[in-house]
Amino acid sequence: MCALLSMFISTVGLTGTLKVIQALPGMPKPVTETEVNNLLQSKLNIQIATIDEEGYPIIHPIWFLYEKDSGKIYVGTSKITRKVQNIRRNPDRIYFSIDDENHPYKGVKGRADARISEDIQKNLSIVEKMNLKYLGTLEHPLAKRLMESTRSGNEVFIEITPKFFSAWDFGKAE
Repeated sequence: MCALLSMFISTVGLTGTLKVIQALPGMPKPVTETEVNNLLQSKLNIQIATIDEEGYPIIHPIWFLYEKDSGKIYVGTSKITRKVQNIRRNPDRIYFSIDDENHPYKGVKGRADARISEDIQKNLSIVEKMNLKYLGTLEHPLAKRLMESTRSGNEVFIEITPKFFSAWDFGKAE
């Protein structure tokens, strides 16, 4: 039992604010909380998996915004999408992954709870930050379209609260 506890402690980052699990136990160097934060701040897409009405997972690649202070991940989408319908039905059954497909491969994934935010003022702040992150400007036609859709209440945000982060980095095997 002591060996199992020791393996768990070496696998999970118990220091800091993130619960980081090493997806590849036994690597010479563990993925650090800072490296997970770097992935969470990256311009990569997030893939979120929701469960449909028949119990099947559906994967949705999408832009995201991570707010370090709250520990929440936000994604925007039309309020009539299947992912919104799936989350309303199963708010505690979502999984996410953010991975870099360039060698050496690395990423972070985890299970989460989710809720739909229809608060237009809060959502405008999030979509503005997301547009700046991915487009670098609020003047891009897509940024303007997303801002208007949010203002009109057609665009909602999924607030994702991760339960843990499982991270990997094949560069640490070298």
